[in-house]
Amino acid sequence: EGSRCRCRKSRRVTMATFETRLKRAKELSAKGEDKWMEAEAELRQLTIGDKAPAAGGKVSASRSAEIAKAREEAALTLADLYAARGSAEKLTALLEDLRPLFAVVPKAKTAKIVRAIIDAVSRIPGTTALQLQLCREQAAWAREEKRTFLRQRIETRLASLLFATKDYQGALALIGTLLSEVKRLDDKLLLVDIHLLESRVHHALRNLPKSKAALTAARTAANAIYVPPATQAEIDCQSGTLHAEEKDYKTAYSYLYEAFEQSVDETKAGSVLKHMLLMKVMAGGAEDV
Repeated sequence: EGSRCRCRKSRRVTMATFETRLKRAKELSAKGEDKWMEAEAELRQLTIGDKAPAAGGKVSASRSAEIAKAREEAALTLADLYAARGSAEKLTALLEDLRPLFAVVPKAKTAKIVRAIIDAVSRIPGTTALQLQLCREQAAWAREEKRTFLRQRIETRLASLLFATKDYQGALALIGTLLSEVKRLDDKLLLVDIHLLESRVHHALRNLPKSKAALTAARTAANAIYVPPATQAEIDCQSGTLHAEEKDYKTAYSYLYEAFEQSVDETKAGSVLKHMLLMKVMAGGAEDV
């Protein structure tokens, strides 16, 4: 009994040490250039170098969850640090280095970390080609590991990148494959994202009937679930765009207004506001501008 008590006490101390080191690494990363390398080394040790901080015997499920959460937080902090430094190559290498961690943390946490690192790369200017490469590599890895949830979301991201680089046929081919898979799984939120992207691609190709049909499918899927405000704003923005194409500027303005009200990204909100002003001009209400 005395031995078990000592074990439990040792685990608590080790976990506390782990959390203290993570807190210190975060503080170092906030201090700027002078402490950057020290913060990086500590975060890499916590994320990649350390094994689960247990001292003898088995770790309880709750303790394992705490450890996984702390390591996940360390990985995300490290990704933010690299993004702030513009270190796209280190972010790419980090995805490879984290593979052993992905083998022991829950699949949902793996998906969160992988997507967060790809998002971090996207914050670095001029990395579109690298993002395409990363998405293809991670999608292939997810397929090998039979991580369907993660693969489908990475491939959706890949399709949006293909759209951004004007590879419309490549985007549509990938969207078609994704739709056939996701419809079987009835993942409504992902269906909304895919149909919305499909609508944008068809709009870029000037195929308005197919663009409207895809948007209607996105709305139908969205009506069955709770949709985050940012996604609803994108649906309303696309609706406004298509109504503007049909020269129904008043209706377009009303959709764009709804999109503006729900926008959480200032950059996107600014773009929507510009289109709102344009709709007023086109509708003959320049005095309202």
